Amino acid sequence: MFRQGFVYSILFFFLTACHSPQKQYHTHMGMAEGTTFHITYSATQNFDKEIDSLLNHFEDILSTYRPQSVISRFNKCKHAMVITDSLFWQMFRKAQEVNKATNGAFDITVAPLVNAWGFGFTDSMQIDSGRIDSLLQFVGMHHLTIHGDTLIKDHPSVELDGNAIAKGQSVDYICRFLQQQGVRNFMVEIGGEVRAEGINADGVAWRIGIDEPIDHNNPLEPQLKAVMRLENKAVATSGNYRRFYIKNGIRYSHTINPKTGYPVQHTLLSASVLTADCMTADAYATAFMVMGLEQAKMILQNNKTLGVFLIYDKNKTNEVFATASFRQLIEPH
Repeated sequence: MFRQGFVYSILFFFLTACHSPQKQYHTHMGMAEGTTFHITYSATQNFDKEIDSLLNHFEDILSTYRPQSVISRFNKCKHAMVITDSLFWQMFRKAQEVNKATNGAFDITVAPLVNAWGFGFTDSMQIDSGRIDSLLQFVGMHHLTIHGDTLIKDHPSVELDGNAIAKGQSVDYICRFLQQQGVRNFMVEIGGEVRAEGINADGVAWRIGIDEPIDHNNPLEPQLKAVMRLENKAVATSGNYRRFYIKNGIRYSHTINPKTGYPVQHTLLSASVLTADCMTADAYATAFMVMGLEQAKMILQNNKTLGVFLIYDKNKTNEVFATASFRQLIEPH
């Protein structure tokens, strides 16, 4: 009887397995947060509608381009606002952490300056040293305090810009959803920030390209500086070679130094950061672009959790500084 029961059990398992849904790789593309996204995942069902709903909800919280989002309403409030959404507080806590670790190079209160230079969510202003000085007085995380669920600012002109961290955070947000659905193989890319786990449809690790910094505004004509394997990690890139404008013969990049109030002027062209989560990678990539090559290297001496691929200009030639953890993932292309 034991042997017969065992055979029946094997047969039942075999027939059930034959009729169970088969996993397949789904690819979902679209627009979110003012940019494009590409998401590929292996699952027995399609989660595209759920992903779209999550991305829409994310923008309801952290998009400065939505007047009724949580962050926009805080920017318009005069003094304090009760905020209960966990996505907002997740962003804010990480911003505090990276701000402290980078000695203020990453600062989400840079919004008034970003707007003034024409890279934010309002029209640009007439810029001069007096205007910059007047705006700098409202920049700095010390202008913000927390009391329970209430975020308090010490002046109505203090505003937040989470764009330098939000795309990475939204990548993690979608990744968590896929993991909760039991998905183990996926790649999520939003606006160039990427996180991947498992393997792709070819049964190998996901491969991600890093752009060669080229001085043009056409993202449809990229040239790759490197191709890397991305294995259960996230990578985010910040650079000044796409978002910029030229006025009166002067080139203005979108990376604003929150300490000086001016667009950065140094040799670092692109910073790609590799770490466990995309929100952290996104924030540090921006911070390194503010700091420049040598100060970024100093930060890396005290933070071994970060891998970097920094492209910088040396005598009109693009050179690379990369940590060992990043360099070992680079493949021939």
